[in-house]
Amino acid sequence: MRRAAYGIDSYLCLVVISMTSETSGEQASREQASGADVWVPDACTLSPADRAGRAAEFAGLFGSAVRGAARHGPTRLHLDLEPSPEAAARAAGLAAAETQCCSFFTFTLTAADGTLSLDVTVPDSQVPVLDALADRALAARTPPA
Repeated sequence: MRRAAYGIDSYLCLVVISMTSETSGEQASREQASGADVWVPDACTLSPADRAGRAAEFAGLFGSAVRGAARHGPTRLHLDLEPSPEAAARAAGLAAAETQCCSFFTFTLTAADGTLSLDVTVPDSQVPVLDALADRALAARTPPA
């Protein structure tokens, strides 16, 4: 298993993400074949290989930390996350990185009263992107223990 560390200058906090032993090219090919690029907007500035990596990061967050998801209107997605420092760091790092390549996203991470949530908003023109992101979050979420 390969580990990638993303430093504070790239993200707002240190995030360590476990990745499979595939090379990034193998991973990109597999993700493209499975439709990983379907939800990536044209406005994204990442390369195809980096897009596949980012899709894998979202899948990792969704699978490990998302406990519930709800749409609060067509342009807003609310995700209930596992209330842990690790989930908060991972969500914050991913949100910071994503706004670098897809500046239309707005992420709001909230920790209050023992809960953790991530709200994602987009302009009307990007609703299809949010729809696809919501579908992925719901499909991968981890039910509460």
